Amino acid sequence: MDKNNISFDNLPQAVAHLVNELETIKSLVEKNQRPQVKEQRIPIGIDEACKLIGKAKPTVYTLVRKRILPSYKNGKKLYFFRDELLEWIENGRRKTLQEINDDSQSYFEYKRKA
Repeated sequence: MDKNNISFDNLPQAVAHLVNELETIKSLVEKNQRPQVKEQRIPIGIDEACKLIGKAKPTVYTLVRKRILPSYKNGKKLYFFRDELLEWIENGRRKTLQEINDDSQSYFEYKRKA
């Protein structure tokens, strides 16, 4: 639709065109709710890491020494990234009794069919 030739006679078509354009823009905005800007990862020190995961310094040092906790070392300093520590915590999630029961039921049903 030509935006310069809007008259009273073609007003319904112009409004319909605007509604379609608005729906297109709305769907594009909904698909990209988060900006595509790459977040800069800033390393944190041992004290902040201890607060984040709720562990004492000796425990964190032990976890790092055993290579259980993701860390980086430059010289004598240890560094951590917040997102890696949070992911480490999430990976340690324990299943509930209901989830364990569901898994065992699924396993037995699978074995019966095989």
